[in-house]
Amino acid sequence: QVQLVESGGGLVQAGGSLRLSCAVSGINFNLNNMRWYRQAPGKQRELVASIDSVARTSYADSAKGRFTVSRENAKNTVYLQMSNLKPEDTAVYYCNVANFPRYWGQGTQVTVSS
Repeated sequence: QVQLVESGGGLVQAGGSLRLSCAVSGINFNLNNMRWYRQAPGKQRELVASIDSVARTSYADSAKGRFTVSRENAKNTVYLQMSNLKPEDTAVYYCNVANFPRYWGQGTQVTVSS
């Protein structure tokens, strides 16, 4: 079974930084494309960033220039480095395996104060 454990969220002021981690098990991690999503109160879950098996990346417009997604295959872990955080980044952040989209972890809360 696919298991996903997100961590690294917290409370920060606008302009601050956080690095989120997602530990993955139950799959051949290095062969899978990974995605980061977020869900703010009262909003739909939205795709924030993606990284494929050869480390090519894609970002939502709202994340470009501020967020960086990376992976460390030896640790079966995907990261999301977030800088210059804004209050509108406040959400629960989730990782997801592209080929196993039904599996979700508990997410990690990011709260950005103004």
